Amino acid sequence: MATITFRTDDEVDRALAELGTGGRDRSQVIRDSILAAWRRQRDVQLRAEAESLAADADDRAEVRAVLAEMESLRAW
Repeated sequence: MATITFRTDDEVDRALAELGTGGRDRSQVIRDSILAAWRRQRDVQLRAEAESLAADADDRAEVRAVLAEMESLRAW
């Protein structure tokens, strides 16, 4: 596990103080905040990828073909 040192400003100090209520120490607040930011970024990236795939006419045609084939197998 790495140790990171960084400088805060007044706004970050206020945010850390407010987020630290409820018994969480600054380190836990920072870890939780980094993970939350990472998850948001990952969600944005996945959403963009899904939108790109949904807009791809060739990909949608392939999906329809696979679904049709699966449906024909289900009828057996």
